[in-house]
Amino acid sequence: MAGFDADEVLRRLGARLKMRHLTLLLNIRRYGSLTRVAERMASSQPAITNALAELEGMFGAPLFDRSVRGMAPTALGEVVLSRASAMVHDLEHLVRDMETVVAGHAAHLHIGVIPFISGRILSAAIQRTLPDGKRRLTVTVHEAASEPLLARLREHDVDIVIGRASATLDLDGVAFERLYQQQPRLIASRRLAARLGRTRLDWPVLVELDWILGAPHTPMREQVADMFLGAGLAPPTPIVESGSARLIGEMIAASETAVSIVPSDVADELVRIAGVAIVPYSFNWTLPPIALFTRAQGARPVDTLFAESLRQVCREIFGGAPGDPVNARSGGSMASR
Repeated sequence: MAGFDADEVLRRLGARLKMRHLTLLLNIRRYGSLTRVAERMASSQPAITNALAELEGMFGAPLFDRSVRGMAPTALGEVVLSRASAMVHDLEHLVRDMETVVAGHAAHLHIGVIPFISGRILSAAIQRTLPDGKRRLTVTVHEAASEPLLARLREHDVDIVIGRASATLDLDGVAFERLYQQQPRLIASRRLAARLGRTRLDWPVLVELDWILGAPHTPMREQVADMFLGAGLAPPTPIVESGSARLIGEMIAASETAVSIVPSDVADELVRIAGVAIVPYSFNWTLPPIALFTRAQGARPVDTLFAESLRQVCREIFGGAPGDPVNARSGGSMASR
């Protein structure tokens, strides 16, 4: 954009930009057709076309490329869309925060969490964030893989993410710190665990059991596959795939042939709530560490309070010093025990 005048663009946006313009942009990205956007927004196509022209006039350049395949964001459009999404989500969160305060609570927090994070850790951190009991914290927990959660963090759809630090993540605009390293545990029903525990780890025996594992292409699932490949065996095909630790625990407790490998903190929790048992085997384990992800800028006081509560809980449970720097590109490998 030759001759870009930032002050002039800022003046135009400050005087004319409205929330409906941002909604229009997000709908165009979603539907790729002005006709479909007009239907979605209960408007006419000429009105939508004029609104987009007005908006592109504010920015001084096209925001979308038009083709027979539909509309795709330009490079400038991608930048504007990322900010538009964050602004719309901030408005939604503002309304939710207002609702929370009117109801007599202190604040509302959106937490993104990957599967296989101990509920004990998350529950304790939430309870400590506002411990005086006078005004309660309300929370929405969003569960997904690390990468989509970080995208939602950048778009202000969630406030904090508890995920895995790995070399493949896009950390643009995101700050992170190591919380703890998870270790592997093989879980089985109590009877099967007792039988397996009487012998040394035998991969050919394990591969013949009924495996219940998390979703494909997740770090946990790939870690289990690597273990079998390292033993010279094809990874087992699971009889059930699920990201729910509770479901995995319940199914294993009810079966005499089912097993799974889960992180130690999750295994301890499943021993308590599902009645599974832990087989005392040791494994090589290079799963990336659990980390706390926040936006590099714009943290609210409640976000900071929750982050500190989470650090304290992890320090008490796992020891060490959460917050020590971690090289995300190294994956935080851990030697076998």
